[in-house]
Amino acid sequence: MYLLGLGHAATHWVAGTFYVLLPFMTKDLGLSYTQAGLLVSILHISSFFANFGSGAVVDVTGRKVIFQVISLGVGGVALLVFGFTGLYMVLCAMVALIGATNNLWHPPAISFISDRYPENRGYALSIHATGASLGDMVAPLAAGAAITWWSWQGSAIANSVPVFVVTAIFLFYLMPKDTPKQAGAGSGIGFSDYLSGLAGLVRRKAVLGLCLMAALRSMAQNGLLMFLPLYLADVLQVSPVVLGVAIAAMHLGGVIVSPIAGVLSDRIGRRPVVMSGLAATTLIVAGLTFVENTMVYVVGVSFLGFVLYAVRPVIHSWMMDMAPADVRGSATSLLFGTQAGLSVLMPVIGGAVADAYGLTEVFYVIAGIMLAANFVVFLLPRPEKDTLL
Repeated sequence: MYLLGLGHAATHWVAGTFYVLLPFMTKDLGLSYTQAGLLVSILHISSFFANFGSGAVVDVTGRKVIFQVISLGVGGVALLVFGFTGLYMVLCAMVALIGATNNLWHPPAISFISDRYPENRGYALSIHATGASLGDMVAPLAAGAAITWWSWQGSAIANSVPVFVVTAIFLFYLMPKDTPKQAGAGSGIGFSDYLSGLAGLVRRKAVLGLCLMAALRSMAQNGLLMFLPLYLADVLQVSPVVLGVAIAAMHLGGVIVSPIAGVLSDRIGRRPVVMSGLAATTLIVAGLTFVENTMVYVVGVSFLGFVLYAVRPVIHSWMMDMAPADVRGSATSLLFGTQAGLSVLMPVIGGAVADAYGLTEVFYVIAGIMLAANFVVFLLPRPEKDTLL
């Protein structure tokens, strides 16, 4: 459980580093907000396609660790190449690899954990999510500090090193144990049985509704990950270190609250935890648009992290509750694929709004998207246990 949390931290370390580098890369290369948004859209497009392929292969083969190793290695290489190029097209290609890293990871890792800890699924997946928040939290601090010493390219090189270390741990410690039996599942299933199970999954309205809600939330989250650094750098004009601290403060909330939310959802159900987190996120995002003081803004962002990331492991647990064991990899792919599909739109929409009206107005759009996610979860079937298989 904790090793997979470490690996998850490494994949989010890669993405977290990219988001901190983005405003400095944009300024150094003379990119518009729309061009910067296109980079983030490419990340989500590649996530979308990498996600579905890995889920199917995991379910059919029953192998999981090998795909986690590939995910980590690809991310480390992409971040390393960032440090040696200023060509926009090459950066686009590396961003595509970063996107693949993020969603190659989820199907094998989440299905692995769900199989191993069925009675405490919310808690186990919250440890996995805590790893993501740790990566998201520490990467901005490390990247922001490195930028002050070197440049955004030097920061990219330095931040690639921990990813390769974690890759080596997985390769030499977990890889020899990567058999379907040891992974906590069966020996894999036949392709026809897999297709039958997948078809049954996607026919369920509760599953599709949960995917839509998660996608709207993810769309808003990724809008925050892109436009918060830009807002801090261009509007509040903070230093790279303060920018890194602010983003880290947001993710610190996820580190603290994810295990609490996971345990709470195991005890009282997934729905009330998700609904509370979504509603609070909507209010805080809208409220931050009225804050002009830098310190108050950073404090507000830290509270945003508490409610934004509390619901992430609970949503994953809710999907695993619904999915048969043989197709949990693909259920994860369906969830994250839907998230990636809608998240592609946010950078383009946000970039166009920022170019036309200003960065502040982007946060009104994000708050509106989160409000729509609230509405969708309200419509999911009741009681929650009726949605379980």
